[in-house]
Amino acid sequence: MSSTSTSGTRSAARKRRRAQERPPPERWPDLSRAALLTLVAGMADAIGYLTMGGIFAANMTGNTVLTGLAAAKGDIAGALHHCGPLLMFFLGAITARVLLRVAKTLKAPLACHAVALAIATFFLEDPTLAISVVAYAMGLQASAITRFGRTAASTVVVTSTIARLADAAVDRWAGRPRSDPTPGGDPRLLLLTWACYLLGAVAGAAILPVMATPLLVPTILAVIVLFF
Repeated sequence: MSSTSTSGTRSAARKRRRAQERPPPERWPDLSRAALLTLVAGMADAIGYLTMGGIFAANMTGNTVLTGLAAAKGDIAGALHHCGPLLMFFLGAITARVLLRVAKTLKAPLACHAVALAIATFFLEDPTLAISVVAYAMGLQASAITRFGRTAASTVVVTSTIARLADAAVDRWAGRPRSDPTPGGDPRLLLLTWACYLLGAVAGAAILPVMATPLLVPTILAVIVLFF
């Protein structure tokens, strides 16, 4: 057998192995749910930051940094101002975990998520209370669903999503190492969540001048999620 033939056979074998290692594309319900939830988080972050005292509703990394900056300046009131949403997010995540254990269905925490957003939208005029309840809703969202099909992805932060997207891109091109037991992710879903988070932030900022209750939009999206 010629060396050219041998090389071609090996190349074909590598391609087959890579194809077998790639996870199948996620189904459209998973893609739709991931897109809607990241839109909600992006909008909540933008609206919260611009109208509720520079606080992120979903991005707890940002709030942690802002708390540290305020503390470093000796601004205790400012530090406490950013600590409230951190605590509410944590309580929301705990609530979601408990509901998943008791109700054994994803609908329970997602329904509470939609209700919390509705309360912040229709019943709370004080910005501090509103952002606290929205942060609670984002904690529910963060803990309620962390996997879409075979792909692990957060809907309230994009840092880990970008890292997983890079991993998935390399694995798709070169194949996942056999020594790596971590399941691969769908690059389409990871890219979609990143893009929708950005789109949500753009939309959240854009609707502020034209809507008296801008949180109404993410609330409606949260309700739509319940049907997937």
